[in-house]
Amino acid sequence: MKLVEKIAEDLSAIREKRPLVHSITNYVVMNETANATLCIGALPIMSHAKEEVEEMAGIAGALVLNIGTLSPDWIDAMELAGKRANEKNIPVILDPVGAGATKLRIDSSKRLLEKVRVSIVRGNAAELAALAGITSEVRGVESMGASETPVNIAKRFASAYGCTAAITGAVDVVSDGSRTAQISNGHVMMSKVVGTGCMSDVIVAAFASVETDTFTAAVGGLAAFGIAGELAASASGNRPGTFHLEMYNALYALTPEDILNRSRIEVPNQVRHDGKTSLPSG
Repeated sequence: MKLVEKIAEDLSAIREKRPLVHSITNYVVMNETANATLCIGALPIMSHAKEEVEEMAGIAGALVLNIGTLSPDWIDAMELAGKRANEKNIPVILDPVGAGATKLRIDSSKRLLEKVRVSIVRGNAAELAALAGITSEVRGVESMGASETPVNIAKRFASAYGCTAAITGAVDVVSDGSRTAQISNGHVMMSKVVGTGCMSDVIVAAFASVETDTFTAAVGGLAAFGIAGELAASASGNRPGTFHLEMYNALYALTPEDILNRSRIEVPNQVRHDGKTSLPSG
C-alpha cells in the first residue's frame, strides 16, 4: 500500500475508533487543541494533575506532552504520565516548545527524552537543533534559524534519540533516522494565528493512536493538518480571525479523498503517490 493510501485509511480509522488523546499542554491554546482533536474525529482530555495523569494516560490512545507554559509540577506530571503510557505501549508525542530559549526548557525537554520513551517529537527546526547539539537561535517560542537544514536536523535528532522527528515549517520534514519525508502542504496563514503548531501535535497524536508506524503517523498527521490549512485559507479569504474558525471546519470536513488528491509528500528515492520518482533531498 502506498504511503498516501495508508494515511487516508488512518483518517478513516480515527473517525471510526474515536481514540482518546490525552494532552498535558500549554494553557494558551488548550481550547484550540481540544477543538482540533474533536474535529479530526478523536476525543480530547486535558488533564495535568499529578494525582490523575497516570490513570488517564493508561486509558488513552495517545499522549501529548507540550511544554509551552511549563512549570516544575507540570514536568513531574508529564514524566509520570509518559512512564505509564510506556507501560501500556501508548505512543507519546513531545513538543519541546521554546527549547533553546532558556535553561529550564532545555533541561525539561532532555529530562522527558531521557525518562520517557518518546515516539514522536514535533517542533520547529531551531528547537530540535538545540536539543541535538546543533547551533540554533530561538527567540521566545519562535525559531529564528539553525546552522543545518531541517532534513539534516531531523535525521540527526531521530538517530540520537531513537524516535521519529517531525519538524514543521514552510516545508515539513519527518525522519525516523532511516526514512525521511518532506510534506509541502500548508499555507502561510497557519503562521498568522497562535496555536497551529500545538494543534498539529494533537493531529499527529490522533494518527499515532491508530497507526503503529510512527513515521507514517507523523507524515499523515502533518499532511492532513497542512491540507486543512489550505482549505481553511481558501474559505477565510486569508483573514486571520476567520481562518482560525475555518481551521476547525476544514479539519471536521477533511476526507480520505482530500488526502489522496491533495497530499504533496516526497520520500527521497521512493515513488511518490502520483507515480513520479522523488529526488534525494538534503
